[in-house]
Amino acid sequence: MTFIDFKKLLLDAEITLPKFSKLIKVSEKNIQAYKKRGEVPNTIAVIAASFAKLHEVGVDYRSMINELGLIPKVKKGAGFAKKHKKTTNQEEKKDG
Repeated sequence: MTFIDFKKLLLDAEITLPKFSKLIKVSEKNIQAYKKRGEVPNTIAVIAASFAKLHEVGVDYRSMINELGLIPKVKKGAGFAKKHKKTTNQEEKKDG
């Protein structure tokens, strides 16, 4: 699905991209990255299409999704983690 078609589905579902990303607990930055690629992954396309159809038939999909208790994924591992200062032998001698 193209990113343009995805955005049209969001309009049909009457939800903004920031609110969509917050609802499904996916970083808005990640969803915006699909714009550069020109297409969205199948799972995101299915979610957007489902939201649009549910909205069309009058189903409150927002509360339904909120009830799932989704948890956003947090990146682990490398990054800008704080580095602990290592003490040298000279610093230990000064303190000791």
